Amino acid sequence: MIKINQTESFAVEDILFCFALESEAAEVFKENNVVFTGIGKVNAAYELSKAIQNKRPSIIINLGSAGSSSFQKGEVICCTKFVQRDMDVRGLGFALYETPLSGLPPVLEYGLLMDNLQEGICGTGDNFEMEHSSDAYNVVDMEAYALAMIAMKEDIPFLCLKYISDGADDNAAEDWTIQVHKAAIAYGKILGLI
Repeated sequence: MIKINQTESFAVEDILFCFALESEAAEVFKENNVVFTGIGKVNAAYELSKAIQNKRPSIIINLGSAGSSSFQKGEVICCTKFVQRDMDVRGLGFALYETPLSGLPPVLEYGLLMDNLQEGICGTGDNFEMEHSSDAYNVVDMEAYALAMIAMKEDIPFLCLKYISDGADDNAAEDWTIQVHKAAIAYGKILGLI
């Protein structure tokens, strides 16, 4: 059993671990139910949808690397709110980050909070952000919004943990390359798998 918080625990075999890249999972998760989505919102949405059809999990746990100018490299942050940071249809009168005619608010609130972890707001977009300046989100990735939205629409509990690999700044690319391999070990320890 993996304990998420005071009231929620899940059997390991009922969990779908969702990573963008195999390097984020390393060897730590090789014995578990894992889906590798590839990079970006479209790939993430497609691969998660297929995985849900094949085996409907009791919970989806998204684990991956992310940038942040608010949290320190090496920290694991639990994201419970999500922004589609590259959605901008203000020219047609919609709010920044709002997906037109979707019925969804600009900030999607869907995710479990894990005990003993700081909480973050994840800004998801199809670019590698290297000049983070928005106050609307404090964690930057390329998949989580799509995953959270699908989990919400499928009524499957969702836990999103992001390992801060870089500062979403001009050193982000170099930092990410070095830090991404440390993520799997950090997740394995937090989830009690190692």
